[in-house]
Amino acid sequence: MKKTGILRIGALLLALIVTLSAVSCADKENGGQNAQTKRNDHTYYGYFDTVASIYDYSGKSDAEFRYVCETLMELTEKYHELFDIYHEYDGVTNVAYLNSMAGKGAVSVSEDLIEFLEYSKDMYEKTDGYVNIAMGAVLSLWHDSRSAGIANPETASLPDEQKLLEAAEHCNIDDLIIDREKMTVELRDPKMSLDVGAIAKGYTVERLAKWLLEREYFGFVIDIGGNLRVIGTKPDGSGWKTGVKNPFTLVDYVHVFELNNESAVTSGGYERYYVVDGKRYHHIIDKDTLMPSVHFASVSIVCEDSGLADALSTALFCMDIDAGMRIASALGVNNVIWVMNDGTVKTLK
Repeated sequence: MKKTGILRIGALLLALIVTLSAVSCADKENGGQNAQTKRNDHTYYGYFDTVASIYDYSGKSDAEFRYVCETLMELTEKYHELFDIYHEYDGVTNVAYLNSMAGKGAVSVSEDLIEFLEYSKDMYEKTDGYVNIAMGAVLSLWHDSRSAGIANPETASLPDEQKLLEAAEHCNIDDLIIDREKMTVELRDPKMSLDVGAIAKGYTVERLAKWLLEREYFGFVIDIGGNLRVIGTKPDGSGWKTGVKNPFTLVDYVHVFELNNESAVTSGGYERYYVVDGKRYHHIIDKDTLMPSVHFASVSIVCEDSGLADALSTALFCMDIDAGMRIASALGVNNVIWVMNDGTVKTLK
């Protein structure tokens, strides 16, 4: 079963995609083979509730580009099904199935899922618990209220406070038991559930990037729902210009930079939200308040690993700037862009 993708505006957009989307007149005269400007691209839908695109600036043949696209699409589908928390799939033991088996004992899983869950627990430790895939019980209450509020704005309401507090009692990451020797996973608390939305896309993008790098496919760009990853550089050695969109207008850029074999991910509350009594409530929930975080308008991370960028952007969005600087620096990440609630921009670089 595949879900139909929902197109949303990405917070990070390649600033040069529009200008490079057409082959120049000079390129047409030489058969369009100028590797500096020739670009193939492919967009596909249905995975991670968003749109995915692959761009090729390397000058590969159309046939080779099709092979790359087909392989990356297959990998995206594989990880989408594995990390889906809402649907189960024939022949796949995924996160949704794990949630359905909470409190019922250990479940045999694949190496891919073991690796992802181990990575997620590692991110929990490295972000002081601000990225916690075991917060599903809390996040599901917000998801249900948001969905109902979007469907019927006149009756939109917040989750019940007491239910949030009760759900928070079932978010202990230590109740996620991974046995690598037996290749099993157990959710020990029958009322817990996993929600991997803060990390799944970035982790998947990095797996796609790894496939390209291992085969020395340089000059490619992957964009899954605004999670950008560039592979190497352009043939002339330059990088790709990209920018952090203004979270208040979604038109102009508040900060522009260049990516060279790096990823860029933004977390913000301006895309997925609903309105209750005239106030917006977005989807990034602070573990301490159980409410949408109010520290910043957006936080963007630039580093090589897209999985780390995805997790860290969420974590830093939920903590004050001093704590964010400390954690980013400890993880070797030295390029962070905070857009403050008053529109000012602060950076760590």
